[in-house]
Amino acid sequence: MNKLRAIACRLRDERGITGLETAIILIAFVVVAAVFAFVVLSTGLFSSERGKEAVYAGLAKTRGTMELSSSVIAASNGTSVTTLDFDMTLAAGGDSVNLDPGAATNRTVITYIDNATVVNDLAYIATPITGNANTLLEPGELIRISIDLAGAGVTVGANQTFTLEVKPPTGSYMVLQRTTPAAFQVINNLN
Repeated sequence: MNKLRAIACRLRDERGITGLETAIILIAFVVVAAVFAFVVLSTGLFSSERGKEAVYAGLAKTRGTMELSSSVIAASNGTSVTTLDFDMTLAAGGDSVNLDPGAATNRTVITYIDNATVVNDLAYIATPITGNANTLLEPGELIRISIDLAGAGVTVGANQTFTLEVKPPTGSYMVLQRTTPAAFQVINNLN
C-alpha cells in the first residue's frame, strides 16, 4: 500500500510539472511567433517602401521625356551632310527641359555616334518656334535644334547610319537613328 501511495504522489507531482512545462513551452512558442510576425511585417513594409521609391524614381525619369515633332532634315554640300535640323516638343505631362547650349550647368547635351566616330558634346543652336522666346522647352512649345556637323569636324557620307542622343539634365533621353540617302540633294529628309 505504501508503494501505491508513493506512486500516486509521484504521478500528482509529475502532472503538475508537466503542465507547467507545457505552459512554458506554449508561452515560448507565442513569443517566437510574435517576434517572427514582427520581422515579417517590418520587412514587408520596408520592401514596399523601396518599391514605392522605385516607382516614383521611374516616373520622375520619364516625366522629362521629349518628342521629335518633325523629320530630321539634313543639308548637304553634295558629298556629305553639313547640318542637321529637327523640331522637339515635350511629351504629354513632361517637365520643362533646358535647351540653352550656352548654359554652364543643367543643360542638354547632344551626342553623335556612328561606326567610326563619337562626339560626346556636340555644339547646337536652339531656336524657339512657338511659345515664349527662350530656350527652356515648356509644355506646348516647339524648339528647332540645328547642328553644324561640318563645323564639328564630323563627316557623314552617303548610305551612312548615325545616331544622335539628346540627353536632358533630368528624365530620359531621346535617341534619333537615321541613314543618309545613296545620293544627296541640297536638302534631304531623313525619315
